[in-house]
Amino acid sequence: MPISNPRRRDVVLGFGAAALATSVPLWAQTWPERPITFVCPWPAGGTADQSMRALCSVASRVLGHSVAVENKVGASGMIGAKALASARPDGYTIGQIPISVTRFSQLGTLQADPRKDFTYIARTSGQTFGIAVPTGSPFKTLQDLVAAAKATPGKVSYAHAGVGGATHVGMEEFAAAAGIQLNHVPYKGGAEALQGVLGGHVDLLADSSSWAPHVEGGKLRLLATWGEQRTTRFKDVPTLKELGYNVVVDAPNGIGAPKGLPPAIEARLREAFRVAVASPEFKALADKLDAPLLYLDGPEYAQYVNAVYQKETMLIDKLKLRELMRS
Repeated sequence: MPISNPRRRDVVLGFGAAALATSVPLWAQTWPERPITFVCPWPAGGTADQSMRALCSVASRVLGHSVAVENKVGASGMIGAKALASARPDGYTIGQIPISVTRFSQLGTLQADPRKDFTYIARTSGQTFGIAVPTGSPFKTLQDLVAAAKATPGKVSYAHAGVGGATHVGMEEFAAAAGIQLNHVPYKGGAEALQGVLGGHVDLLADSSSWAPHVEGGKLRLLATWGEQRTTRFKDVPTLKELGYNVVVDAPNGIGAPKGLPPAIEARLREAFRVAVASPEFKALADKLDAPLLYLDGPEYAQYVNAVYQKETMLIDKLKLRELMRS
């Protein structure tokens, strides 16, 4: 029955608002009351660290308290991920979640289950991966590389940032799609892999955009990128998909918190980082870092992580990654 008396309607609405307020704990209504710690699992100054600091700067303004980045590095990002999963779920510890948690949790490097040990807040942006060679390389195109690898299986070598990481797995996916066998040479990160190729020790570099300034400076030639579409910065370089290999690797990063985060705080964090990803500051930095925006809100991000987990289960078996990790 409609409420015809305006004063009675106001009373009823007032009771409803009061009930809603009392359903949220008092501390959640006034949250945050102190600075928030943001765990970044990568070294300070790197592309991931720059991205997270830009997002945290905008989120700080939205939330009314600082979001301070703390770098907890090691184990391909898994030390930071474990610290985040183990933190108190009060909203005062959040952090970056590399999508590789879906792989390393199954390989035993991360003692946490990404399907149930995190609260997902936002997927933010991806990375631009590619295959690059020195300008003096005989491989002028990706087709040249494939032809050489077919003629001499296992001889063509590529440098990558570590066994089980995105660059290693992405190259092995490409090799399987191309029907070739490559010799993988693991390094302790992308910077070392880059130097291995620039120094002439390895034929190819598989990495995110560490190669970009060297391609523009004439030291390296970019044969292909791994995204869904060509990059604006290197628009003349084809994608693996364009060249007939159904491989897309963009390794999107995201932001999360420990499981058990109160819904009211989760909602505030989701809104703060939605605004941050859409901000002009972050968009400008993402363009500079060749990082495509791949925003998803928390619930959709959680669904994405679950889907990637299932894909990784099959990929781990297909590429025999457990054996490679032990070797």
